[in-house]
Amino acid sequence: MMGRDDITVGVGGEGGISDDGRIYPNVGGYFAMIEQEMSTVGGCRYRQTIPQGRNDRLDVNTNYGIRRAFLPQGNWRYFPLQQPTTQQMMIDIISAAPTTVLLMGTHTNFALFLMSNPHLKNNVEHIYIMGGGVRSHNPTGCCSKSSISCVPQQCEDHGNMFTAYNKDPYSEFNIFGDPFGAYQVFHSGIPITLVPLDATNTIPITDNFFKEFEQKQNTYEAKYCFQTLKIARDTWFNQFYTSYFMWDSFMTGVALSIMRNGEKPNGENDFAEMEVMNITVVTSNEPYGVHDGSNPFFDGHVRPKFNLLEGGVHSGHVLTGFDDPFCVMKGSIKGKCQDGYTKEVQGLDSVAVLVAVKAKPNRNANSPLDREFFNNFLEVLNHPAHSGRFNLTNQFPHYKEVMYKPDFRNQIRGMPIIFDMDLSPGDFIALLCILKANIDVIDLKGILVSGNGWSNPATIDVIYDVLHMMGRDDIPVGLGSITALGAPELGCEYVKVIPHGSGGGLDTDTLFGLARMLPRAPRRYTAENSIKYGAPRDTAHPELRQPLAFDVWQQVTAELGPTDKITILTNGPLINIANIILSDTKAKSIIKKIYIVGTHLVDGEGEEGNLFTVPSNKFAEFNFFLDPKAAKTVVESRLDITVIPLRAQRQVSSFGKVLRSLSAAEKTPELSFVYRLLLLMQKLQKKHQSYSHIDMFLGELLGSMFLVQQSHLNYSITEKAINVGSGHVSMDGQTILDKTNGKLVKVLDRLDSDAYYTELAKLLATKKQSALVGSFDEQKRVWNKASYKKGPDDPGFVK
Repeated sequence: MMGRDDITVGVGGEGGISDDGRIYPNVGGYFAMIEQEMSTVGGCRYRQTIPQGRNDRLDVNTNYGIRRAFLPQGNWRYFPLQQPTTQQMMIDIISAAPTTVLLMGTHTNFALFLMSNPHLKNNVEHIYIMGGGVRSHNPTGCCSKSSISCVPQQCEDHGNMFTAYNKDPYSEFNIFGDPFGAYQVFHSGIPITLVPLDATNTIPITDNFFKEFEQKQNTYEAKYCFQTLKIARDTWFNQFYTSYFMWDSFMTGVALSIMRNGEKPNGENDFAEMEVMNITVVTSNEPYGVHDGSNPFFDGHVRPKFNLLEGGVHSGHVLTGFDDPFCVMKGSIKGKCQDGYTKEVQGLDSVAVLVAVKAKPNRNANSPLDREFFNNFLEVLNHPAHSGRFNLTNQFPHYKEVMYKPDFRNQIRGMPIIFDMDLSPGDFIALLCILKANIDVIDLKGILVSGNGWSNPATIDVIYDVLHMMGRDDIPVGLGSITALGAPELGCEYVKVIPHGSGGGLDTDTLFGLARMLPRAPRRYTAENSIKYGAPRDTAHPELRQPLAFDVWQQVTAELGPTDKITILTNGPLINIANIILSDTKAKSIIKKIYIVGTHLVDGEGEEGNLFTVPSNKFAEFNFFLDPKAAKTVVESRLDITVIPLRAQRQVSSFGKVLRSLSAAEKTPELSFVYRLLLLMQKLQKKHQSYSHIDMFLGELLGSMFLVQQSHLNYSITEKAINVGSGHVSMDGQTILDKTNGKLVKVLDRLDSDAYYTELAKLLATKKQSALVGSFDEQKRVWNKASYKKGPDDPGFVK
């Protein structure tokens, strides 16, 4: 949008840190340094304080849905093993010329760079840091003097961690995300300017600023920022006009003011009052040198990691999580831990830092804006120089959103199906197979999305793109639970076993970089909401609200005929189905069958599961492990269940065989996309060990193929009594044969794999129910044609 495709973007990396503190090249920065080991699998000691769902991380990941609606789509995209890593990008840029660094989040990446490349430190001229709280007093969570029953919460805290102030009231999210990393940056010897909560607490959003911004949207970037601010206001549960939504922009404004005008005496600049303070970052809690199992830098090491000083400031207790009893202060709702606190200290451990302490008032007393920064913010954002070139709707001269909703009123409808998926690569191919089935055989009524599986729930947008490609914008998609059944809303109890980097979330979130090849759907995740569904107020377009999984279940079942029943195919953790069974008393009478793609049956023959990231659990399968209580709930529901376990899936998990079948078939857009995806996955598996496991995604197609083409697969099914284990990581999700206490299910034992590969290629190659828009490139050609006008005669046209 901004015409800067020349700027390098660094993402991730597969390096690690060994037990002895050796930092290997290209550590991805997915974890705080205290948690980083030799892979991209790990916990969330600090990150768990960030809520994950709607109104929280999901809205951040999608920018409330505005990103997809507004931003244009360029030619650059993520591509596996070719995307520059974060560390290599920093090495290339900083080694080339003196560099100024702005740190807007956690400090892990830059701390790793400084520790690994001390010879390049002199090329860093200045560091501007957004975060921390020194003398700050949190203005939220306070009680009015007249209130009798109100209990103060974060009021007057130095920090802003609204999810964890009862354990650590001193820290701010950015610094808390990696206290040890922040300590390395602060103590690097490089000049630092800090813009902490002390200053940002003095620039709350005001009604006057909002109205001025609403009137000044002269550039695409101004429009984008205002739309973001507006949807944030409309979905804000507390008083928005006392919120501090402008933190990051204020820090950038202070930094640019100093860089533009040069360093003035006492660090003065246009927007903030400045003061030099002696600061450190607290990384552990006193008493120091007491090994209590909370500190991986010291516990279990003969020599502390990174050669840290025994008994030094890093050797105390480190906050372990929300249930850490060490951090509880008796008789108070406030905690006593200080991890991540940017604390004023004197002595050898202090660093002189230039600190913004207060936002300056507007010099123009007649202005409706009360802060000098607000004037500059609106001026810069609306300045015509270096402004955005276009948004999505103006990128193409004949852009038009078209909803494809087929008319099935005069057609016989087949078996009603709900597809429950966790957004893994195999799930999207399975979805294409279901959509290719004749409507008189399979009638896909709705899709449920599990948010605690292989992909970020924001990947729901890719489902909308696939449905649009296939001309099925009529199918509702429901967003399900983001945590496992019975698990805390904050945390990563099970999902932490999924790699973050290559072969994990980085690739499943992007369909190995190929998701951007799909056409752009008019539907997308959005934070739009209404009072009817629990929102604080109706947003501008409540009709666009993203349905929840249970909403879609209720919609589908309400539209069933009197004798109709639903068949469910599940391709991920079973949280959505378990919640339906537990929440809807009529569910069992409406569900005809459940086909479960998942589990591994432990039968004493020694065949292991696929949970390669949990060495202590050799016999579980990912879908059941990721939510063992949900799996147990569904299996014990006494519904008609057919399990498609790993043993059956592994019979059809050959890249070579499936690619040979697809290459020999006639080409359709959907077959070509699947072929390209699987060919890329095969090449990656051969090229890098991080992809050694990805053939397991091929087995996820089997459920959909069994539903659609089972008469051609020469299969055998037996009944077996099974029991799902839960309660300890070494047994979670393990499914044993148990004739005494187990529940009877049908099990797909074997099938003709050659017939399977043939039928898969035939299904994807058939011209019937093929893609209406084959790719984003095809969509671009349509939007660029001057003569193109979509009308009622076009397939799927909806006025």
